[in-house]
Amino acid sequence: MPRTKGDHDARRRDVSEAVWRVLAAHGFGGLTMRAVATELGATTGLLTHYFPTKRDLVTYALDLLDTRSGSRPRRTAGTGMSAVRAALLDILPLTGEATVSNRIWVSSWDTALADPELSDDYARKYARSRDKLRDLVAAAQELGELPVGDPARIAAGAQSFVLGLVVQALFAPEAFPPDRQAELLDDYLAGLVPPPSPNDGRTALT
Repeated sequence: MPRTKGDHDARRRDVSEAVWRVLAAHGFGGLTMRAVATELGATTGLLTHYFPTKRDLVTYALDLLDTRSGSRPRRTAGTGMSAVRAALLDILPLTGEATVSNRIWVSSWDTALADPELSDDYARKYARSRDKLRDLVAAAQELGELPVGDPARIAAGAQSFVLGLVVQALFAPEAFPPDRQAELLDDYLAGLVPPPSPNDGRTALT
């Protein structure tokens, strides 16, 4: 009996889930045809119908990671600093799902750096993330919640801080539990706002 499109789509979903489970358990360093086939309960020969080469498998895994990360629920926030804070919290490994996603992202960096095309793609991804953050920073500046300054520079600094915090939390989760990560982020954001002038709200002496 010939296979239907539904059979093919179901099989591809099975393959996607197997790839994701391998990534979650072993990262990109453990992503091989054999590992995925074992997880799927199939032969490596079957996988070549989906991924003729190892690079095809890696490219697919990166796309899958990007799709899964993009479909994660996001915090709702208004505008200004609350939106900036929400966007940065969404990056941090504060939940089990976010931790798995971040572990896979970090494990993929070496793979991407070794491939110029993938490296360029990652650079564009992080640049888009900075651009979105820049727009949120600019909105906070318009509301007077952040001081005047280059919003792109502030966004680059915030992205750098939060990605560094991701790495710390992944390597030392006991030292950086979710509440500690949020506290450190709040400390960082508070540092972006200058302290009030001593004369704010008071009549100057003459």
